Amino acid sequence: MTAKQAAQRPRGARTRAAQVLSALETLYPDARTELEFRTPFELLVATVLSAQATDVSVNAATPALFAAYPDAQAMSRAEPEDIEPLIRRIGLYRAKARHLAALARLLLERHGGEVPNDFDAVVALPGAGRKTANVVLSNAYGFPAIAVDTHVGRLSRRLALSTQTNPDKVEADLQALFPRKRWVFLHHALILHGRRVCTARKPDCPGCVMNPFCPKVGVA
Repeated sequence: MTAKQAAQRPRGARTRAAQVLSALETLYPDARTELEFRTPFELLVATVLSAQATDVSVNAATPALFAAYPDAQAMSRAEPEDIEPLIRRIGLYRAKARHLAALARLLLERHGGEVPNDFDAVVALPGAGRKTANVVLSNAYGFPAIAVDTHVGRLSRRLALSTQTNPDKVEADLQALFPRKRWVFLHHALILHGRRVCTARKPDCPGCVMNPFCPKVGVA
């Protein structure tokens, strides 16, 4: 982090980060992704599907999807129109069906059908991005990463850990504040807290253990 970036950090952020981490470790000691998967390929597909959709809706659709297309080789033979009926209840399903068909073909052409353990290679896949790469690499391969979704971004601003709205900049702020070995846990625990307590519209501030040290800045 540069001196300029450090100067832009909210006052007391480092002390507050330690308090946040301690609270999250108490609340969610076994925090992990709620997407259901068995292989890196299934995780990649589920993560692509989860964009602007709930994990619940993705988990409801993927058993049938993976039964029909258990790996990249099988999915590479599918057309988007074949995939669409299996994911119809997920938001943006037509675009995601196109992404999945193209993604499977690229995995076969470039990586022998396997999901690469390489950040740039995952980002280059259709429908993937920085958040997708972080989720896949951290959960499938143990790569230290912080995936910033709407929950992580919202809580980072409310807890004054970051003032940024750009996910990449929020990620950089969190990486500077938290131990590298706790990055994967952190983003899973923040997501759980954002879903269960610090929700977007009606955060349960009175019932939140972070209330004593939460500055409650912003509601973004």
